[in-house]
Amino acid sequence: MKTASRQRDPRLDFFRGIAMFIIFIAHLPANGWALWIPARFGFSDATEIFVFCSGMASAIAFGRVFELHGLAMGSARVLFRVWQVYWAHICLFLAVAGMLAFLQINGWTSDDYVGKLNLWHFFEDPIFQLPGLLTLTYVPNYFDILPMYLVILAMLPVIMVAYYKVGRGAVAAIIAAFWLIATFRLVDFPAEPWSDRRWFFNPFAWQLLFFTGFAFIKGWIPAPPVKKRLLFLSASIIILTIPFAYFRILNEVPELRRIANDISDLTVKSEMGILRYIHFLALAYVAWVAVGEGGHRLLMGGFGGKVVRVIKKVGQQSLAVFLASLILAQGLAIFRDELGLKGTVTGGILANLLGFAGLIAVAYTVAWFKGEPWRKPKEKPAS
Repeated sequence: MKTASRQRDPRLDFFRGIAMFIIFIAHLPANGWALWIPARFGFSDATEIFVFCSGMASAIAFGRVFELHGLAMGSARVLFRVWQVYWAHICLFLAVAGMLAFLQINGWTSDDYVGKLNLWHFFEDPIFQLPGLLTLTYVPNYFDILPMYLVILAMLPVIMVAYYKVGRGAVAAIIAAFWLIATFRLVDFPAEPWSDRRWFFNPFAWQLLFFTGFAFIKGWIPAPPVKKRLLFLSASIIILTIPFAYFRILNEVPELRRIANDISDLTVKSEMGILRYIHFLALAYVAWVAVGEGGHRLLMGGFGGKVVRVIKKVGQQSLAVFLASLILAQGLAIFRDELGLKGTVTGGILANLLGFAGLIAVAYTVAWFKGEPWRKPKEKPAS
């Protein structure tokens, strides 16, 4: 019998699944639906959900290895995952770049989709850009989440050593120090050799959010109580943020746009601005309260329960689904545009729904393979 500690938390899978759908919407080029994702109404977006939930998932996946087998074995387990994410990133880039090049050189597209992703540098000078790709010194913007994630994962053994050798105070100091160093842009990584552009996501800043989720699962940070005043405060932060983030309001009220520009260092995405972090925590608290203790409101029946189960399945296979989402986003955008449906309601519905179906199909297919059905004994037919 499985213990409660080993059961999957429905909240983690559900919100990771939600993040996967939003990330697809955000990455689909010229997507009108992207005007309605959370990022348009606040400082934080689906990337924060992905990173925060990844921290929680890492606490579950790796924390027990550290507890049972020690620092060396736990570190080895984390580094193996870093190795997997690294090659996932490389294969993702080659898959997208290869797909776009194949369609373009065969005349199946009427637009320069390679140029739209700024990939011509790779094809024109592969002898120089291929080493950059492999050393992560060439990271185009479309492919910048996984490099950030693998660097944060690589920091996990350092955090665990600090915890076991010194304590939670040392962990908090390391996390805060890295965030401050990144905030003042004292450390980052080059994104391309021909310019001064840096990685869009500074991992030393984003580790703050990752290890916040990690600390909640590990019990280093106690779960906040369900209090009306905390719920009111969180809801107020979310609502008060909208005028400084929603583009329609900013376009109509120049004074608000000036304020938004003045506080941009506090809301910046690359270095995880502090207001961005606070906004996400407010959203997370409201969502945490909304789904109920232990996520019991997600364990519903009927049609709603079926939808939740599908979203959870997508969340359970988040890495595979994320990889598929970036490939699908480019492929479906080309399909939509070549049909002459770019910018139309029909084109938006077609591309987004096909994308959702693709993400769901990938999630269930990967889950089926992970279940290793070939190991199960074959059932004898009934006589």
